[in-house]
Amino acid sequence: MSVFSTIPTSNWVFETDHFYAIYDMYPTSEGHLLIISKRLSEDFFSLVGEERQDLLKAIQSGKDLLDQRFQPNGYNIGMNCGKDSGQTIFHFHCHLIPRYTGDVDDPRGGVRHSVIGKGYY
Repeated sequence: MSVFSTIPTSNWVFETDHFYAIYDMYPTSEGHLLIISKRLSEDFFSLVGEERQDLLKAIQSGKDLLDQRFQPNGYNIGMNCGKDSGQTIFHFHCHLIPRYTGDVDDPRGGVRHSVIGKGYY
């Protein structure tokens, strides 16, 4: 059983046919969303075609919501696939992380910083 299966629908921020979104309990920035599959799928590579198509709709819906509510200056979209990538909950979820001017001294390299020393090139 997935920890995500215990989240009450009253905590859902929005839903699509195959996903629902919640605010991350441990946000890296204000508005950090998790987009979670309704069907238990381990990671992105376990999603079927219809779900992958709907994921794009969910990401766009999340962006629209966050643009309206928080007015971020950019976004990181992240999916950890497998233990060695840092995945700790083996139920598909996509991080939609709003970014704000000045939230880090130098944002260049973005997600490359997930591997030490690879962010600056």
